Amino acid sequence: IGYEVHIPENGFSAVFAILVTIYFWYQNIKGIRDSSDRALQIMKITTVMVVILIVWCLITIVKTGAQIPPLPSPADMHHNHESLGWLLGTWAQKIPLIMLLVGFGHSVLAMSGEESLAQVNREIEHPKLKNLEKTGLVIFLYSLFFTSLVSFFAVMIIPDAQRSNYYANLIGGLAMNVVGPYTVKLVFQGFVVLVGALILSGAVNTAIVGANGVLSRMVEDGVLTTWFKKPQKKFGTSYRVINMIALLQVLTIIASRGNVYLLASLYAFGVIWSFSFMSLAVLVLRYTSPEKREWKVPGNIHIRGVEVPIGLGVISIILFSTALVNLFTKELATIAGVSFSLVFFVVLTVSERVVAAKHATGESGLEQFNVSANTELSAQAMEVRPGNILVAVRDPHNLFYLRDVLSRIDTMKTDVVVMTARIYHREHSFSGNIDMESSEVFEKYEQELFTAVVAVAEKEGRHVSLVVVPTNDIFEGIVATAQRLASTVVVCGLSNKLTADEQGKLTGDAWERLAEPRPRLTLVVVGQDGT
Repeated sequence: IGYEVHIPENGFSAVFAILVTIYFWYQNIKGIRDSSDRALQIMKITTVMVVILIVWCLITIVKTGAQIPPLPSPADMHHNHESLGWLLGTWAQKIPLIMLLVGFGHSVLAMSGEESLAQVNREIEHPKLKNLEKTGLVIFLYSLFFTSLVSFFAVMIIPDAQRSNYYANLIGGLAMNVVGPYTVKLVFQGFVVLVGALILSGAVNTAIVGANGVLSRMVEDGVLTTWFKKPQKKFGTSYRVINMIALLQVLTIIASRGNVYLLASLYAFGVIWSFSFMSLAVLVLRYTSPEKREWKVPGNIHIRGVEVPIGLGVISIILFSTALVNLFTKELATIAGVSFSLVFFVVLTVSERVVAAKHATGESGLEQFNVSANTELSAQAMEVRPGNILVAVRDPHNLFYLRDVLSRIDTMKTDVVVMTARIYHREHSFSGNIDMESSEVFEKYEQELFTAVVAVAEKEGRHVSLVVVPTNDIFEGIVATAQRLASTVVVCGLSNKLTADEQGKLTGDAWERLAEPRPRLTLVVVGQDGT
């Protein structure tokens, strides 16, 4: 139409990435379930594209034949400064094993997502191990049948003279070189571009979720101040951590000026070193905390009573070897990554000492909770379904019966409410209108108790609802709460002062004093030995 419009490639990428970051920032503020739903939608669309691409490439190979990729020999290996970095022209270039590690290091992006599994472990639903295995298998299959297969198909289908034009977009090159009408191939090319944008957008979400998990653990471990743990008023998420992550993401995008190659190189640097230090941490823990290991990497032998983790050791050696090779082959990523690591090491060291000083004065790193005072306690107000299980707790060190309930109950079908009773003097009445501010209904002891409850729930991958009930009689408080929440089962630990029969009788007496209609309840009293 007579106008020539030129949009800077990197500039457009940067603006688009910032908009995607803002979108997923809001989704994570709302909660991990909302952000995970978006990620699942991206995976479904990507899977459709992958299946179409693989089938179409196979049809092309059957109809037109294919160029067989050459065997890995020194004559077929061509290196340049981009692939070898500081190793170019050195003796290391002549050692096949080092070259193999170079190739592995450049392909480590194919395993994108694996490093996030450890970071989001506590947010994974029950059963954790099975869900971890499924997720790991999905990532492995995508890496094997999509990322690596695309490279083979590119050599087999795209002509040698044209392949260099598609190094930045092999999938797009395949879309334009498969058999079929040009218009259809052009439409599929557009679909590939859309899926590519979605995949990279999903990586933004993965980064927020993973970083949020890591930083939240650092707050709990006393590295970062508890200021970061304050929950968002409406959604209850760690919004301050998420805000900081999103801000750092935007600053990274601006600093890189939208250069996707640079960002990919930096990410590969972070991934391989993350893998390496994770494996080292597990290896160290096998010796510092050898007892009660629930799961172990296969390949363990015993020498004079000492377990030697051969399998884990081999994994650590391979990962660290690859990381060290990456250190010398990715110059810009090494400079930026080491600088970034040093800056954060200084910041986190200073923060840890500040937090330690606060802890020395009596401040503790407990979980932070949104607290609301509501005299009209009901199932609707607590957003739990009728037929829920009410678990009464008092001792943060005695929650084995809560763990047993959560291991057996599917909280997607049956809600679990954890309550503790606040004993008031006789002049107050449980059924009366006790006017309290939110800060008055949650004492430090209850914060410690519910911190332990949250830890149990996270370990089991289950959701629980929490409530503090003011009462002048603990048994009356429990059955009245069960009545208001439409609970069908009440579970509590055996009292230190009462027998199970006495505890049952007092609960029954309190039940008989309830106003009609009294609910049908099953009381489960659990002893210290689990009976």
